[in-house]
Amino acid sequence: MNPYYLAVDIGASSGRHILAHLEDGKMVLEEIHRFPNGMVQKDGENVWDVDELFAQIKLGMKKCAEAGKIPVSIGIDTWGVDFVLLDAEGKRIGNAVAYRDGRTKGMDEEVYKKIPEDELYARTGIQKAIFNTIYQLMALKVKKPEQLEKAETMLMMPDYFHYLLSGVAATEYTNATTGQLVGPVTKDWDMELIEKLGYPKKIFQKLVTPGTVLGELTEEIQKEVGFNCKVVAPATHDTGSAVIAVPTESDNTLYISSGTWSLMGTELMEANCSRESKLHNLTNEGGYNYRFRFLKNIMGLWMIQSVKKEIGGNLGFGEICEQASRCTIPSIVDANDDRFLAPANMTEEVQAACRESGQQVPEGIAEVASVIYNSLAQCYAKTIKEIEEITGQKYDRIHIVGGGANAEYLNILTAKATGVPVYAGPTEATAIGNLAAQMMSAGELKGLKDARACVYKSFEIKKYQ
Repeated sequence: MNPYYLAVDIGASSGRHILAHLEDGKMVLEEIHRFPNGMVQKDGENVWDVDELFAQIKLGMKKCAEAGKIPVSIGIDTWGVDFVLLDAEGKRIGNAVAYRDGRTKGMDEEVYKKIPEDELYARTGIQKAIFNTIYQLMALKVKKPEQLEKAETMLMMPDYFHYLLSGVAATEYTNATTGQLVGPVTKDWDMELIEKLGYPKKIFQKLVTPGTVLGELTEEIQKEVGFNCKVVAPATHDTGSAVIAVPTESDNTLYISSGTWSLMGTELMEANCSRESKLHNLTNEGGYNYRFRFLKNIMGLWMIQSVKKEIGGNLGFGEICEQASRCTIPSIVDANDDRFLAPANMTEEVQAACRESGQQVPEGIAEVASVIYNSLAQCYAKTIKEIEEITGQKYDRIHIVGGGANAEYLNILTAKATGVPVYAGPTEATAIGNLAAQMMSAGELKGLKDARACVYKSFEIKKYQ
């Protein structure tokens, strides 16, 4: 039997342990454990319950041992931008505050007092999002300076879990770039910028690239889970991993990593930090092998997830999709409007946006979902035009990977709105990309081209046009 690899992929609403091995050149997956995640309120902040998440990580590892399927390595990926601070003893300082918390309100202005917005983009190539690490650190500096003073180490969320497993503190490059503090030319922390902003330089750890072996499990963890293995940093930013799993042979491909967020873009060998890119709110996130994920963050299925919770009753996403496809409501909202980031009630927010713009107001889950799906497809079509304009390239296909690849109605609408064929799958792209990075690190896959060919061979890809 070929060796097993374990990916722990933690999204904003759930996490999963996926075990994989290669068989006849194909990747075979097995879900070992799944657990819920979500923001909780603590001390007046929206936070992640990292202790519970780590308990779940260990529980999934124990299940591997119980099944007699011991992985040779483990890698963890999560969402971007969020971090924890550790003191000199390696103890966590304060809460693991979540990106949808309101602490960053007005922090952009504080940052721009130190560095103009245009200069910041030219230096980092990262689009403005009020929850980026740069603004979260400013919120701490302004509101809780004592936490920064106490801090010896800052770790992004997956880095923190790797640290708890291995005792090694390092920051993985792809995730670090999302925070807006890394230079796209040096591919390292921009210490001059960090100094300008008044953040303590010592907290920023050495950057490592996907595939780096961080170490082995600590003795304590080995005893607890019942085995030892390597801890390998994958592309720890979930989109970074998902893009590794785009099943394409061409470098000239558009993708949508579709989940809570829709991240739509292409890969570039060099970052594009032009004024034009900034105006279109495109971003240059670090990718595997120092490629750049030139993309736009689009609000994504977060809108559907919220509406399902509010008015969806017991309906599954497939049923909501199917009901929405039978609606003829023509209303469209700007899916990228900040009003949809964290509204008190998503359904009412979509209705209000339609009302304010003089359009038909959707009623019931099917109509609200139809408005959201159509709005997302229009947003994708607009984004394609922007990317083509800036790169000077024409794209002849869109790969949709991640959970959203299952949203058949949205795939049909996307192909129709963009006029470009859509290839949907694999749905577990993030976990697959995480596993591929571990397999490339071990030499079982011979590089990115080989990894993507393996993904193409291993999973069903559906075409829509």
